[in-house]
Amino acid sequence: MSRVNKLILLSVLFLLLILIRYFEGSLFYDPYLSFFKNDYLYIDSPRRELAKLVGFTSLRYFLNSILSLAIMAVIFTDKNIVKFSAIIYVLAFIVLMLIYLYFVVHPRQEDYYMFFNVRRFLIQPIILILLLPAFYYHKLKK
Repeated sequence: MSRVNKLILLSVLFLLLILIRYFEGSLFYDPYLSFFKNDYLYIDSPRRELAKLVGFTSLRYFLNSILSLAIMAVIFTDKNIVKFSAIIYVLAFIVLMLIYLYFVVHPRQEDYYMFFNVRRFLIQPIILILLLPAFYYHKLKK
């Protein structure tokens, strides 16, 4: 793939990540969007539909993961890096979703900060932000 095509494809993939974030309020069911903007300091956890919340959070995680893996595939042509990243994404989903479910089912105000950060890893492409420099550094060391 030529350099220009790679840059165009990367731009489109990053734009899709940005659009997911921009339209999060209309695309995904998440009562915690407004709750964590300022209400968490004053009120209890919002009412929620657990199955719907888990479904939309999972959908968002998988959309971000697919786009992130596509970005890694374009940047690093090594398929082993993409496979390893996919394993990291699956394991992270399992661990983070279990912790997330605990916080959703057992909301306590003293746990809101930890809950906020676990939720952030599920709904934003933070793992991509961690893996890109790690694999780039690994590539430089070879």
